[in-house]
Amino acid sequence: MENREKMLLGALVGAGVFWGIRAWLRSRRRIELAGRVVIVTGASSGHGFMVAQEAAMRGAHLVLVARDLEQLRGAEQELRRLGAASVMAVPADVADQAQVAAMVERVIAAHGRVDVLINNAGTIRVGPVEAMTLDDFRAVMATNFWGPLYTTLAVLPQMRAQRFGRIGNVVSLGGKGVMPHLLPYTASKFALTGLTEGLRAELARDNILVTGIYPSTMRSGGHRHAWFKGQQEAEYTWFALSDALPLVSTSARHVARRLWRAVCDGDAEVVVGWPAHLAIVLQNLFPNTTAEIQALVDQLVLPPSTNLDAPAVQGQDLQATIPNLLNRAFPASAQPGRA
Repeated sequence: MENREKMLLGALVGAGVFWGIRAWLRSRRRIELAGRVVIVTGASSGHGFMVAQEAAMRGAHLVLVARDLEQLRGAEQELRRLGAASVMAVPADVADQAQVAAMVERVIAAHGRVDVLINNAGTIRVGPVEAMTLDDFRAVMATNFWGPLYTTLAVLPQMRAQRFGRIGNVVSLGGKGVMPHLLPYTASKFALTGLTEGLRAELARDNILVTGIYPSTMRSGGHRHAWFKGQQEAEYTWFALSDALPLVSTSARHVARRLWRAVCDGDAEVVVGWPAHLAIVLQNLFPNTTAEIQALVDQLVLPPSTNLDAPAVQGQDLQATIPNLLNRAFPASAQPGRA
């Protein structure tokens, strides 16, 4: 046998051994959700609601967390209508540490423990950096970074005591690569990526596995709840289209299912959607070229930096200005509430 053939055979054997060990480790870590106490934040609508629904279908004792009690109750009733046997709605703003602590105490009082935490709640502000104030950055960081940290720290003592836990952080592609006009969001998600990877390394010894979820933009109607600054209508249009077009966005239902597969398998991370995979590969292999492309997108594609002093407007107040196809893609009745 020639040396080249021996090297090829050795590589194939090595790859087979590697994948075999990986599959064995995953099988040892794999859990089922039936009977588990699962907290999902930002659960009253959109992707969070779908994540909660998938957990309910698997027999979890489900805890829904969001800010608005009325919308949260609507999500709870919808899940019960769909057959969920155990659903508990607890209103809380994840950006408020005291509310988070009270929420976790209430869950433990009701169920005795927390087995799985999904940090899904998030907020986003769209517009050029010149339009963003420190308060914009603080508001986004409060929900997207401090929120997951508050919830994680609140459940950790009990998870450590039982020497088991799963934590899933919905980071998004914004935690792996940048997109102009999303700077507060990107900064918060890069911080969440660091938190997720650091927690993964330090909590594994306590049998608490942390998973980062990195999807492409999702068709969940999230553009309605985003906030827009600068040329608000133009910013809303490009962002809403990226949320809706099938070629560049991903089904929120598909992301929810991939999330649960990764969390139940105890994976470190999962990237969902070919745009996310492509963007991450390009960023890692060609960082300088990627930076040049992003600068060109900012200069030639995205709206110019004008109307900078106008207050932020939420997407649901700008819907009348967008193409009808977006309204058809995301009818208001499709959303149980707002996270």
